[in-house]
Amino acid sequence: MQLESLKAFCDLCETKSFTRAAERNFVSQSAVSQKVKALEERFGQKLVERGGGHGVEPTEAGRLVYAESMAILERLRMLEDRLRKPGGGMRGTVRVATVYSVGLHALPPHVKEFLRRHPQVAIQVEYSRTDRVVEACLAGTIDLGIVAFPAHRQKLEVIPLRTEELVLVVSPEHRLAKRHSVPLRSLAGEAFVAFDRAVPTRRAIDRALRRHQTSVDIVTEFDNIETIKRSVEAGLGVSIVPENTVRNEVRAGTLVQLRLSDEKLTRPVGIVHRKRRALSEPARAFVDLLVSSMGDGP
Repeated sequence: MQLESLKAFCDLCETKSFTRAAERNFVSQSAVSQKVKALEERFGQKLVERGGGHGVEPTEAGRLVYAESMAILERLRMLEDRLRKPGGGMRGTVRVATVYSVGLHALPPHVKEFLRRHPQVAIQVEYSRTDRVVEACLAGTIDLGIVAFPAHRQKLEVIPLRTEELVLVVSPEHRLAKRHSVPLRSLAGEAFVAFDRAVPTRRAIDRALRRHQTSVDIVTEFDNIETIKRSVEAGLGVSIVPENTVRNEVRAGTLVQLRLSDEKLTRPVGIVHRKRRALSEPARAFVDLLVSSMGDGP
């Protein structure tokens, strides 16, 4: 029985699709089907049910084979990590995906510190929206995701990291620029530069505005924090963003930051990784560093 067959079977259980399982393993659909058939013949059990509106589903025996196969594959991955570091030093690659507002502002110094401590480890960081980071985590194409408002899902482990305050930002020429704080209701009718509707931070801001019965005029939407800041600097509207993402602009005087006087808006940031998939030694070490140096603490 080949390990490639076990991996293909696990991918089939996770994607519920022969096509997607084949793409993950760089083989044809018929090759995946043959591997599954070989496993069924070896175990003398039907492992998957084909067809139906929900795609391929594992049988009871298939779920058992999936769980045990995942454990075997993880043990193999951990063994490979250990064998790659003869003579001591940690080696390997940590694949991380994160949202722009965390990856561009909060993460860089911690990546730099980790690489200083473990120079033989590579960290690959990519930036995307929260939903895509979660999808990549579930698909196993990354080791760790770092997102705002991490949602607890059946197949995801969430490690709380920090809480970030959200603040109002305006251009220096805006009518509110001389204020230190304002109530949310003062934004009624204001031109507003918003996060994209798929971004969890946007949904939290929308809920707060509804609580205060305040309606703003959304003039444009972005999923990139840098584009939001440039738009506010250009006077297109005001916005509500994480405080730590605008420190440089506030210091330079290109943006003015105001706190909200009638509601303290915050957003939780956390690390997500796939359950039942043991983290490699480098990935675990990176998580430990982030929790100790980037987290809120006791």
